[in-house]
Amino acid sequence: MDFIHFFFISALLFVIGVGGVILNRTNIVVVLMSLELALLSVSLNFIVFSVCLGDLMGQIFAIFILIIAACESSIGLAIILVYFRVRGSIRIDQASLLKS
Repeated sequence: MDFIHFFFISALLFVIGVGGVILNRTNIVVVLMSLELALLSVSLNFIVFSVCLGDLMGQIFAIFILIIAACESSIGLAIILVYFRVRGSIRIDQASLLKS
């Protein structure tokens, strides 16, 4: 089995995720989705290295990363929901209320 393709896919997903965080500065939901994509690419990389090396620790770390990503997204979406109820918008560039 050729694992180099999985490494390239993981690197591509990570670059897309980081690029989405850096380039999109208007919608917080898209930023959160890009962050989740980067975390999933890291967990894919852990799983591929675990299979290549025949070790189980990479798969355990991938499960921990998925748990942390699920907690982060649920807390982030709850904060976005409260912010939308208060401000009426979820645009990042209109978040000047948080700068005080």
